[in-house]
Amino acid sequence: MNIHAPSVISQTPTNADDAERLARQLEATGNYKILRRLVPRSPTPTPAGYTGKIGIILDFETTGLDPTKDEVIEVAMVKFWYSEADEITGVSDVFQSYSEPSVPIPALVTDLTGITNEMVAGHRLDIAALEAFVFDVNIVIAHNAGFDRKFAERLSPTFKHKHWACTQTEIDWRKLGFGGAKLGYLLADIGYFHNAHRAIDDCHALVELLSYPLPAAARSVFTELLDCARRTTVRVWAQGSPFDLKDTLKARGYHWNDGSDGRPKSWFIDVAEDKRDAELNYLKKVIYQREADIECRAMTALERFSDRG
Repeated sequence: MNIHAPSVISQTPTNADDAERLARQLEATGNYKILRRLVPRSPTPTPAGYTGKIGIILDFETTGLDPTKDEVIEVAMVKFWYSEADEITGVSDVFQSYSEPSVPIPALVTDLTGITNEMVAGHRLDIAALEAFVFDVNIVIAHNAGFDRKFAERLSPTFKHKHWACTQTEIDWRKLGFGGAKLGYLLADIGYFHNAHRAIDDCHALVELLSYPLPAAARSVFTELLDCARRTTVRVWAQGSPFDLKDTLKARGYHWNDGSDGRPKSWFIDVAEDKRDAELNYLKKVIYQREADIECRAMTALERFSDRG
């Protein structure tokens, strides 16, 4: 029996226009989803007299996960403008720099990032240039701000005085119809793929993701993120909680802090400000089973994701 391929895919595209036409024909059947290679937005010089808002998307590659001893080996940032209506209106500049660490890059890090000792040899991060790039921004965005902010604040105190937002943890992606919070999956959900695990490519990917209009709402992902970042949250510390209830706390969303950063050696959780009393009551009734003085602290985007929080 002879099997004939559908005519829609029997042609070999000879240029980008042909390829795009064939991709759209496949999509129109309803049986295919096409991923397009992400083409980064070209930077456009800031208009003279611009008085609007400015943000940066930041990503670090490092020699390890501990900001007290591991080192930054690559810094990538993309600067963008956004309107009073919280919509991204353009990319204005890009910053990318390698930095040679004091010790060889671990093989596992090279496997994950593709960054070798030869690539960073002789490179030094220009802190003055980094600070000049950041000084006028209103918000710093990272896909894992709990990781990147700690390294950033050790590089420069400039980052301590900025508002931060996290695209990984401050957006309920599944509620918005996405498959999860990993950047590659999120990008695929909006029809793109990119060179994953490279800092500058991840920054460009986030620009596109943040600009994406949400199908169920008349606003973008960026607007959703800023709504979350502007809320006050409360960090609740379950100090002295019974050891045999650690799995109960973990299942509720608590995280363990080992005390090495100067904060309590304890389980903790971040909740919305209006959920504070309910969380305290939960701890007293279920965990402590008595009245207890429970430490908690309100946090805004100025403190969240920092060791100072």
